[in-house]
Amino acid sequence: MTILTVDVIFETAIKLMLLEDRSITVHFSKDSIYIRFPTTRKLADHLETPHYYVLPYFATMEKEGLINRVERVGISTTNAGSRKLIELMVSKYKKEMEEIIGTALFEEIQKRVMKED
Repeated sequence: MTILTVDVIFETAIKLMLLEDRSITVHFSKDSIYIRFPTTRKLADHLETPHYYVLPYFATMEKEGLINRVERVGISTTNAGSRKLIELMVSKYKKEMEEIIGTALFEEIQKRVMKED
């Protein structure tokens, strides 16, 4: 069984989006970019961990301002969570991200996410 941390959950989310689903859902607003997270059940299944083990980490991530959970809508990153996700994508999954959304769009998202406060 994988030792769970917030970083492990973020990286697992990226793997699910970019390597398994080969898709990413990004919401743009005037001031923010939000990225849709996989469900807690899908993350737990991928981590081969009981669902109830994953839930406290999502509570922590929400408390730390990395994600927003909306019942019946899903989980999306906040500005801080988007920055964390994009930084990890740049350092470890740049090629895979560019294959899905293209270099120009990925670079624009990076610029916008990194300048957000």
